[in-house]
Amino acid sequence: MVAFAVIISVMMVITGSLNTICAKWADSIKADGVPFNHPFLQATCMFFGEFLCLVVFFLVFGYKRYIWNRANIQGENGSITEITTEEKPTLPPFNPFLFFPPALCDILGTSIMYIGLNLTTASSFQMLRGAVIIFTGLLSVGMLNAQIKPFKWFGMLFVMLGLVIVGVTDIYYDSNPLDDKNAIITGNLLIVMAQIIVAIQMVYEQKYLTKYDVPALFAVGLEGLFGMITLSILMVPFYYIHVPKTFSTNPEGRLEDVFYAWQEIKEEPTIALALLGTVISIAFFNFAGVSVTKELSATTRMVLDSIRTLVIWVVSIPLFGEQFIAIQLSGFAMLILGTLIYNDVLIGPWFRRNILPNLSSHATCARFWLCICGGDSELIEYNQDDQEHLLEA
Repeated sequence: MVAFAVIISVMMVITGSLNTICAKWADSIKADGVPFNHPFLQATCMFFGEFLCLVVFFLVFGYKRYIWNRANIQGENGSITEITTEEKPTLPPFNPFLFFPPALCDILGTSIMYIGLNLTTASSFQMLRGAVIIFTGLLSVGMLNAQIKPFKWFGMLFVMLGLVIVGVTDIYYDSNPLDDKNAIITGNLLIVMAQIIVAIQMVYEQKYLTKYDVPALFAVGLEGLFGMITLSILMVPFYYIHVPKTFSTNPEGRLEDVFYAWQEIKEEPTIALALLGTVISIAFFNFAGVSVTKELSATTRMVLDSIRTLVIWVVSIPLFGEQFIAIQLSGFAMLILGTLIYNDVLIGPWFRRNILPNLSSHATCARFWLCICGGDSELIEYNQDDQEHLLEA
């Protein structure tokens, strides 16, 4: 189990990093002197990768059904010759189209993010995606009637400060005369705005995954299926929509042109390799992410996601010629710190284990810090006697 935990953790970091790197790699490849700029095609590739999770889910489900049927065989006279205590594997009873709305959110959010990725750097793209924590927290209050504990607000504040540092330094310290600063600003804003849509998707998924007990891999696969089909259909009207040059390198200014993309791929086959990398990496990333949440914890997944952001930032500097900006280290540190505080990985657990039990004689002070640092479950686990004094007070 330890070996498996290490494998899926490493797989999540590597494949998650490769997903962003492959997408930026495709954007940086030029065919006939024109950069590859097809965010909606790249989004379709991503959805196809998610759809592969559905294929894996049904392969695993079919194998479990086969094993169960073999272990529960009836003889000629109707008697059971072999039986297991496990229940027969079944699909959860829910309407699959419940996951069509989050697929639409995924389409819109992912497409906007890929447009932003074309306009900004891979490292800034990954860091600015941290804004999803802020919007998810706020929407959870409005849509799920959730109560956000004070320490989560502190985490969101650190994330917001980190985002401001990353966004501002990205523009202020850009010294490349060929870069369009307005385009960089637009790209960064689009990425942050896309996180609102992603947050809506996450809150919706949280509600229905819990309500119908849908396996995460099944839900990801359904969204991939719906997203792939919907976006493939939308390619037709997108071909006839014309946009400014900032958002398209197409000679005719089309929003999306699959025919032109195919022509570029034929001229530069490495583009196909980058797109294939996107498909494979997103499939394995989703599988690894679900496995980490199931076998380890959701907080472990968030820590690994933070490591992924660091890997992308470090790799992007030599790979895509990004400028090293020392002050962005502080922005990155605030983003990571805010994420860890929000997910109750840092500070809160340590405080509840080491400091709070010593406040048992000061009931008012202890209750205040319980409110700030979260619930008392860990305090009960680590110091039952002190907790009883707190409860009596």
